[in-house]
Amino acid sequence: MPFKRKDLLGLRDLAVDEIEHILDTAFSLKEINTRSIKKVPTLRGKTVIHLFYEPSTRTRTSFDIAAKRLSADTYSIAGSSSSMVKGETFLDTLKNLESMNPDIFIIRHSASGAPHRLAARTPVSVINAGDGMHEHPSQGLLDMMTILEKKGRLDGLTVLIVGDIAHSRVARSNILGLNKMGARVVACAPPTLLPADLSLMGVEVCFKVDEALPDADVIMVLRLQTERQQQMLLPSLREYSICYGINRSRLAKAREDAIVMHPGPVNRGVEISPDVADGPQSVILDQVTNGVAVRMALLYLMGQGESSRAAAQREESV
Repeated sequence: MPFKRKDLLGLRDLAVDEIEHILDTAFSLKEINTRSIKKVPTLRGKTVIHLFYEPSTRTRTSFDIAAKRLSADTYSIAGSSSSMVKGETFLDTLKNLESMNPDIFIIRHSASGAPHRLAARTPVSVINAGDGMHEHPSQGLLDMMTILEKKGRLDGLTVLIVGDIAHSRVARSNILGLNKMGARVVACAPPTLLPADLSLMGVEVCFKVDEALPDADVIMVLRLQTERQQQMLLPSLREYSICYGINRSRLAKAREDAIVMHPGPVNRGVEISPDVADGPQSVILDQVTNGVAVRMALLYLMGQGESSRAAAQREESV
């Protein structure tokens, strides 16, 4: 099955069979990461450019590792080291890099919709590595892969998302993806950290985490994104931790086989206690491992280039 899209900008646009295809590919490629020599020649001769205008550890590193394990050439540009500090626009930066004939741009930007606007202005494939408070599609995909790996299914599971949902692109991508795949999504946070349109996205809302935990198969904990908040939305971090932090005693109210997830970075002692983050129900490091596999899958599928998309277009025209 060829991947027919030029860009991966969000999970909102993907069909169920496309998500399944990406995840199946990720599972098949994951084995490469356990070899003594973690490299295959699949994307030899392809060029991947990372454009990261926000801080990143896991996403940036795993995309870079993923590309190199597929033998692509990679180059990284940060906002602080680009000509944007001299006044060049982001579009001019993109167009100059485009003239060097890369195959894939991976873009993280603080402005929601930035990858979409740029993708419409370049023939180069664009992968959204997180844009503002909009989406983080590869994180949503790796989270679904981890749930599938641990639970064997997505359909019918109850996924409880706890934390700063209003400012979380991770939450949005997970909500969109999990709903498409048949999961029941419950969002729990103080009212000040819940977006107004959640009910329109097919999400159940609760304000007391202790009431939502007994039904949860998956507990997805989110970081408080104080850097995106325009005003103080909580009385204190201590009060938030008392009311919403996932600790050992609170986790005991969930199903015995419930798994605990976190996209990172983790603020220990705020949204999650160390004994839960490092405990037997935590799959946080599994998420990081699967992040490499998912990003390898995306690069592999999109790096097949014009021949694959041309074949798909011919198939549609028949």
